[in-house]
Amino acid sequence: MSVRTVCSNYDSVKVWQEPLYKDLHQHPELSMQEERTLGIIKGKLADLGFEQVDVGGGVVGILENGDGPTVLLRADFDGLPVKEDTGLDYASTDTALDSDGNPISVMHACGHDSHVASLLGMGALMAQATDQWSGTLQLIFQPGEEIAAGAQSMVDDGLVDKVATPDVVLGQHVFASQFPAGTVALAAGPFMSTAVSLDVKVYGQGSHGSMPHLSVDPVVLASSIVTRLQTVISRELSPSEFGVLTVGAINAGSKANIIPFEANLKINVRAYSEQVRDKISGAIERIVNAECQAAGSPQPAEFNYHDAYPLTSNDDETTARLQKAFTSYFGADRVLTAEPLTASEDFSTIARAFGVPYCFWVFSGREEGKDVPNHSPHFAPRLQPTLRTGTEALAAAALSYLGNDSAGNCTWPHGF
Repeated sequence: MSVRTVCSNYDSVKVWQEPLYKDLHQHPELSMQEERTLGIIKGKLADLGFEQVDVGGGVVGILENGDGPTVLLRADFDGLPVKEDTGLDYASTDTALDSDGNPISVMHACGHDSHVASLLGMGALMAQATDQWSGTLQLIFQPGEEIAAGAQSMVDDGLVDKVATPDVVLGQHVFASQFPAGTVALAAGPFMSTAVSLDVKVYGQGSHGSMPHLSVDPVVLASSIVTRLQTVISRELSPSEFGVLTVGAINAGSKANIIPFEANLKINVRAYSEQVRDKISGAIERIVNAECQAAGSPQPAEFNYHDAYPLTSNDDETTARLQKAFTSYFGADRVLTAEPLTASEDFSTIARAFGVPYCFWVFSGREEGKDVPNHSPHFAPRLQPTLRTGTEALAAAALSYLGNDSAGNCTWPHGF
């Protein structure tokens, strides 16, 4: 059985994979600043004998092995501006400069270090067992997922012209909550939400706090906007439509006795349909503009959209193929059906650029009895079986297209 044979070499990967993962975890880098991480990835790809194509701040490792399908698998590799509080002996203490030039703590609080280590490990397994498969393997390592910039950066830099069009695009994300360690979870259709963030600036007329009659108070204006926005989901969407509207920040003024000239709101929108996302965004603009008019705002509001994530909607046929491959290899008890996730990803940007089907799934490193969400300062998936699960899931997925036969069953070593 090709999957079982390929994955039987995992111990030879584990000896370097775990130290590499710990090094990446200890030295995260912010989005689109990942020079050290990219260097480590490129060095390992060279060791494994992969051809490399640099594109858009990332790299594609290519291994051709005769005739057959072309399968592209993706990992992202940026960290987050979070101060780590995991207690790990390899916890990050690194800092970087934010957009204003201020030092800020950095952490792999979303598990992208696991993604890189798993994909490199899978590449090593495949390179060691070329007699078990045929076709072309493309491993894409993508920067900047956390700011929805990296996938688009690679596309804009000519990704679709620089590498062969794959037959399918595959990817995964690690969790430390919801699912037991060592499991994978997937589902056809909408799997991760589409999302967009916007910064809204509304204008008032500043004044002394003792002379409010001479002002147009942007604090009151912003408060009215926030209150009114609460009706968008409850009164403008059908009960069958999913949507989330979050006002994450309001900033205005600097002193108790000064009515400021402006207020700023930071808003996030999520949905399982791009049409619903756009409907919510349109309602936000309508309400903001109407409240500004009602308040007598001296100039129009300003809207700045950013961090736009596409919908991740898994292809039915691809998902069914992977469900079968995972179940055959891991066993039915370790392959779960996931409900749609409200988190967002730019993974599908790559598949959409090529115009090919895709599937994205979750693998888990949850500590028993704990549910730690991604982006938490306490986010720390178990070292094992997390890395092994991520590595073997990628191998099983790729070999469902490239393998010489179907997946075999897996027997876990003692202690997992």
